[in-house]
Amino acid sequence: MSYLIKPEGYKALLNLSQTELGIKKIKDFFQQNLSSELRLRRVTAPLFVLQGTGVNDDLNGVERPVCFPIKDLKDSRAEIVHSLAKWKRLVLADYHLEEGYGIYTDMNAIRADEVLGNFHSLYVDQWDWERSLRENERNEDFLHEIVQRIYATLLRTEYMVYEMFPEIKPSLPQHIAFIHAEDLLQKYPTLSPKEREDAITKHFGAVFVQGIGSRLSNGEKHDGRAPDYDDWSTPTDSNRTGLNGDLLVWDELLGHAMELSSMGIRVDAETLLRQLKLSGCEQRKELYFHQRLLRGELPQSIGGGIGQSRLCMFFLRKAHIGEIQASIWPEEMRREAEKAGMNLI
Repeated sequence: MSYLIKPEGYKALLNLSQTELGIKKIKDFFQQNLSSELRLRRVTAPLFVLQGTGVNDDLNGVERPVCFPIKDLKDSRAEIVHSLAKWKRLVLADYHLEEGYGIYTDMNAIRADEVLGNFHSLYVDQWDWERSLRENERNEDFLHEIVQRIYATLLRTEYMVYEMFPEIKPSLPQHIAFIHAEDLLQKYPTLSPKEREDAITKHFGAVFVQGIGSRLSNGEKHDGRAPDYDDWSTPTDSNRTGLNGDLLVWDELLGHAMELSSMGIRVDAETLLRQLKLSGCEQRKELYFHQRLLRGELPQSIGGGIGQSRLCMFFLRKAHIGEIQASIWPEEMRREAEKAGMNLI
C-alpha cells in the first residue's frame, strides 16, 4: 500500500523553474565532485540485461524485474535493471582499471514492486559507482574513509545550493556518525528497524548504519540485501564489522531518516559462498557473474548507489520525490499531495 506523509503547512521554497535549475546544478556539481573525490571515470550503463546471467541486482530477493522477449535472440528474455551492483564489477574487470580507480554511471531503473510514497517511486535514478580495491583496503577503516569522502561531497553540494538559493539553509552536521545495526538494535530494542533509523539519524543528523543484510541477535535482519554483492556476513557472532551499510540523513521536513546511499565492500569468493549458503541461494553459483567471481576473474572492489532524485529532494527541501522526477502515482495520492502543497510532476 502506498503511504503519503503530509507535512503541516508545507509550501515549496522554489517554483518549477527554480526547481529544474536546481536539479541540473546539483546533478552536475555532485557527479563532478564525486568523480574527483573517488577517482572515478564515467561509463555508459545498460537499461536491461539478459535474464539468467546473475548480473541483475536481486535487491531483497522478492522483487520482480520487468521483463520482455527479444525477437532477434529467439525470444530470450531481458530484464530492466534494478541496479548495476554486479554489472559494474564486470566492467572493472573488462576495462582493466588500475587499483584505486573506478567508474560511475547514470543508472535508470524500474522497480515495479516498490511501495510508493514520499521517498519511493517506480522509477529509480542514481549514480552507480564502483572502485577497485587493494588487498589491504578490504577492512572497516577503508570503508569509513570512502563514506567520509562521499559525505564531504554532500557537504560541498549543500553549500553550493545555499549560494544559489539563500532561503535554503544548510542542515547537515560537519561529520557523519557510524554504528553497526546490532549496536543500533541494542540501543533501541523496542523499536522497529525504520524507527531505529529515525531515532539515531535525528540524534546525529547523518549516520552510516553498517551490517545491512546479516541476521541480528533477535534473529531478524535490519534490512534485506542480496547475498552476492555486498559483504555483510560475519564468520563469528563476536565480529560486528559489517563491510557494507546505508548512508542516512535527517529530513526535518518529513520527520524521518532519508537513505541517500547504499554501499559496501564487495564479496570475495569465500564470502560469496558463505552468504549464498546463509541465504539458501547456493544454486546461483552456476550463473555467469558468480562463475567469473569464483574463478578469480573479477577484481576486489567497493561500490554503491547514490539516489539522484532523493539527493535533489533533500537539498531543495521538497516533501515528495514526485516534485523532482516524472513518474506514475496512484490518483488518490496525487490528489492528496496536491491538497498538501506537493505538486507531483
